[in-house]
Parts: sequence; structure tokens; C-alpha cells
Amino acid sequence: MASKLEKLEMKGLLSEARVYFSGPMDAVASRKEEKEHGWRNRVGEFLKCMNVTVFDPWIKPEVRGLHEYGKEGETTTDQRKDWTFAPGREGAKARSALAESFWPALHIDLRMVDTSDFIISYCPTSIYSVGTPHEIIVARNERKPVLFVSPYVEFTALADLRNHLKQEQDKKAIELLEELINQVPIKENLNGSPSLWYMPLIGGEHFFDGFGFAQYKDIFHWKDRTRIDDDEENHPPQRPLLPFLEQLNRELPKKWDRVKQDFVANDDWLLWELKRDKRGAEVSDASVKAKVA
Repeated sequence: MASKLEKLEMKGLLSEARVYFSGPMDAVASRKEEKEHGWRNRVGEFLKCMNVTVFDPWIKPEVRGLHEYGKEGETTTDQRKDWTFAPGREGAKARSALAESFWPALHIDLRMVDTSDFIISYCPTSIYSVGTPHEIIVARNERKPVLFVSPYVEFTALADLRNHLKQEQDKKAIELLEELINQVPIKENLNGSPSLWYMPLIGGEHFFDGFGFAQYKDIFHWKDRTRIDDDEENHPPQRPLLPFLEQLNRELPKKWDRVKQDFVANDDWLLWELKRDKRGAEVSDASVKAKVA
């Protein structure tokens, strides 16, 4: 642990900052796999070594007086099977019960966004998500920085299957495969480009095409290989997130000014420097951490 702390500087600009991890949890291949081995675990470990408070929607913080408020698990979405479009009282009652049951999770996640200084979003274009855009919009309405990871999306198994069917000369299977690709639809994203809507919402200097886990795996002893590791080996990130965070801990990033055609200070990065006179006293001195290159 000492080597981690020495490398990542616990007393840097990010010390005592708060971050929320936003990204798909529902439409992923496996909620169990995502919870136990997803990107949030590694990025959380990385940032905690900089003394950052991490808000992870898989691990809700305790709420005073409300035990396990908004807690989510691997089976949370199973209740969707009770959804109905039936008209009348029974249908309205069933829909209301479902909506009310998920309200605590929605409420606490958005409160964590509101409490955070910045958020990190992992948004592959291949995975459907509703909560993630909601959280991003809440953050940007408050001018909070969103660090947006948009990875390369390539379906290698799809190419393998297509080649196999061609070798087998199975014309019917090839037709069905192409129809399935259109119905889903299955779309690769070989340059990692995010939705055009996100570009002005987030700002061009806060996009990343991967995490860069390989650079830090020996420091943190990340031995379990994940799908992201495979993807980043096949498509090495040009702009990985973790080195950016390490640099951010030393100096605030700038943003591009299209009028001046140059980099300028980015006042979205408001990282509080709070001091107290006494226990329970009001904040007596507040300033913003600022160290711009």
C-alpha cells in the first residue's frame, strides 16, 4: 500500500474530493459480474489512494435513520417481470408499486451526484442506459465536471460467427444472422466516438477512450482479467482516464476556448478547501483549490 500512496499522493488536489461513478447497471450482461468485477472496483481503489471519497451506486452509503436506504443488488431488476400495461385500478396499482419500490434507489443515486464534486461515467454505445444520462444531466446542470469514458466497441465473436457460417456455406444461417444484426441492432463503434448530444453537454476535453488499467495493474495487483482488459489490449487507449486522474491530483486541467482558439482555465473544477474553527462550528474559511499549469 505504501508504494500506491507514494505514487498517487494522498495530499494532492483531489484529497477529500467526492466522486460518483455513473454507468450502466441494468442492461449489462451480468449484474453479478458487474458488481463484483466491474470498472468501478478498480477506479474506486485507485482514487481512494488519493484520499477521494467514492460514491458507488452498487455500495450505497448508510443514511442516518434509514437503514440500507436505496440498496441495490443482483436481483433488483427481477421485479420488472411484474410490469403491466393493463388499464384500470389493478394496472395502475401494479405500476405505482413498481415505481415506488425503485424510488429510494433513484433518489439516493441522484443525491450522491448532487453531493459529488465530479462524476465519472462509463458509457459504451452498445449498452442501453437511462439512469446514466439522467445523472450526467444533473451534474452538468450544476456545472460539475463529467469524465466520460467512451470505449471502442468491437464484437469479435460476431466476426468469428460470420466467418464460420461463410466457411460452412450456410446461406440460411447467414441471412438470419444479418436479420438479427438489424433487429437488435448490433452496431460497432470502432473509433469510440460518443453520441453527438454528449459532446457539447460535457465538453471536448473530458472524453476518454478507456481507463488504462494495464499501466497500473502491477501497482494494485489487479490479477483477475476482465472484458475491459481484453478490449484495451486490442484497442490501446489513446487518452486513458487513470493517467488523467493522476495528473489532475497535481494540477487542474484547462478547457478549450473556441473563440480564443486556445486553452483557458476551467472553472467547472471547484474543489473545496474547507476549514473548521471547532467541532460543530460553521465553516470559517472556504476557498477553492487551484493549481493550473
